[in-house]
Amino acid sequence: MPVGKTKNRAAKKIHLAQFMVHGPTYQSHAMWRHPETAKAGYDWQRPALYEHIARTCERGKFDMLFFADLNYISNSFRSTIEPALRYGSQVPSHDPMPLLTWLGAVTKRIGLASTFSTSHVHPFHVARMWATIDHMTSGRAGWNVVTSINHNQAANYGAELEPTDRRYEKAHEYFEVCRQLWDSWEEDALIMDREIPMLADHEKVHRIDFEGEFFSSRGPLNVTRSPQNGPVIMQAGTSPKGRDFAARYAEGIFAIQPQRKEAKKYRDDIRTRVAELGRDPDDCKVLFGAQVIVGETEDEAAEKQALHNSLVEPEAGMTVMSAHLDFDLAQLPPDSIMESHPDANLQRMKTRYRSDDGRPLTVAEVAQRHGQGVGVPQFVGTPETVTDRLLEFVDDVGGDGFILSPIYNPGSIDEFVDLVVPELQKRGRYRKRYTGKMLRDHLKG
Repeated sequence: MPVGKTKNRAAKKIHLAQFMVHGPTYQSHAMWRHPETAKAGYDWQRPALYEHIARTCERGKFDMLFFADLNYISNSFRSTIEPALRYGSQVPSHDPMPLLTWLGAVTKRIGLASTFSTSHVHPFHVARMWATIDHMTSGRAGWNVVTSINHNQAANYGAELEPTDRRYEKAHEYFEVCRQLWDSWEEDALIMDREIPMLADHEKVHRIDFEGEFFSSRGPLNVTRSPQNGPVIMQAGTSPKGRDFAARYAEGIFAIQPQRKEAKKYRDDIRTRVAELGRDPDDCKVLFGAQVIVGETEDEAAEKQALHNSLVEPEAGMTVMSAHLDFDLAQLPPDSIMESHPDANLQRMKTRYRSDDGRPLTVAEVAQRHGQGVGVPQFVGTPETVTDRLLEFVDDVGGDGFILSPIYNPGSIDEFVDLVVPELQKRGRYRKRYTGKMLRDHLKG
């Protein structure tokens, strides 16, 4: 089978994940301002909201909840934190790691994944943390491996942001340390025989004695081998180095590609890289970002879209995009063509700088779209037509499914599960029940 093609594509069941942030805004700047979010009455600082979302998505048989995480308040736009705080541009962002174990206690099957950077914490700490979370969630943990993208985060740890290639060189070694630590306990090392007595067999617990260019660790890990032997590995890199890292290690990729042509190119490129490394391309699922807006009629859905998009302040889009690019967009004329500016940071998101028909977008237009959902395409319509459009997208590009981004919270998540999931199931394109207990099972199923 040629790389880039998918077996039995027409009948393939899709995968779904829910994009989250432990904060008031996810990818939509309008979400925290939306009247439906206010009407729901949840406090984003308290666990009840996340319990509701987790249970709803589990009812919808999603693969996972996927938490993004940013360890900074950006001053990239106009060299001040004022606009980030004013507009709530993915700020504040509370730590999602404790929340994963909380949600593991109120759900049974859904995967629980979070972003965690390799840039500022020693790999022993991270290997221990993820093994523990995998235990606490009974094998449902997922780690979105990132290397950090903004100078503000580096500054919070008393460091300077290193070049992308250097960060990924370190990340490869970092992950190797983690993997060896997870393997340091053999599967049957834990004995728990009270009569002998023997709690663990020391001959089956091993030092790793890792000495690399960037990290060293003696080991062994002081956490027993976890259900998945470490978490499922996720990735979201778009640079060549990020794609290489994903192709080598990732079991799932979160991709933002609003144009179908570019989405297909991205999917084919990932499958080629995975195959070249001797892996089965189907073992690395690509989930494309999608912002679904559903109504009882096409007109109602269009009205919902218009209301949501009208709540995005142009400067809020500038603020969050400046943070993601680590480049001050205030330096550029708003009516200039975004892709015409040669700065290397700007070129990282070049595939998001054009309209659906290929027209180059201005800086102001790109920022507006970024404020709506960081460039995630909007799928708008009735349950039936939204399902049509989602399946057309995934079948055209050869993707494996979607990671969904809400426009108000938690109502739009409820609507998707109640209205769109049954339509997907009716067409035989989505699971009606979980067939496994762990996150890795869901991705393979």
